[in-house]
Amino acid sequence: MGLWRKIRKTGRVAEPAPERAPGEVPQPELRGSVQIRHVDAGSCNGCEVEIASAFGPVYDAERYGARLVASPRHADALLVTGPVTRNMEMALRRTHEAVPRPCLVIALGDCARDCGAFAGAYGVAGAVGDVVPVDVEVPGCPPEPEAIVAALRGLTGR
Repeated sequence: MGLWRKIRKTGRVAEPAPERAPGEVPQPELRGSVQIRHVDAGSCNGCEVEIASAFGPVYDAERYGARLVASPRHADALLVTGPVTRNMEMALRRTHEAVPRPCLVIALGDCARDCGAFAGAYGVAGAVGDVVPVDVEVPGCPPEPEAIVAALRGLTGR
């Protein structure tokens, strides 16, 4: 019973919300909770490993209101990794169209932002911003879990 009392006494422990830039306000429709659909548009899977860490028990992005969902119909935002390959261009467009509005798009990693090491490759259609409008960019190759969680906290306002 001692552990139970300690848990009740301490309550939930979390970091304070990150400081916002002047004029930056989270979307009022998404404040508090964001359902995210991950789309791998052609990455090397480095970003996916970091996403798994961000939603794992150490960084636990779900405690800030971000949750991964399996269907774009249930999502508020798309988390896109990798450069958009020719084979994934239409699939990304259709996924973006399937997400209810308002829809946010997060370009995760250098490849999603500007094609990174894959720039100019024959199978690459372009960066995520060339295919769908991007709202948030997270730099890094791959980005650290802390950066991913900070970007998601910026969306949820927590």
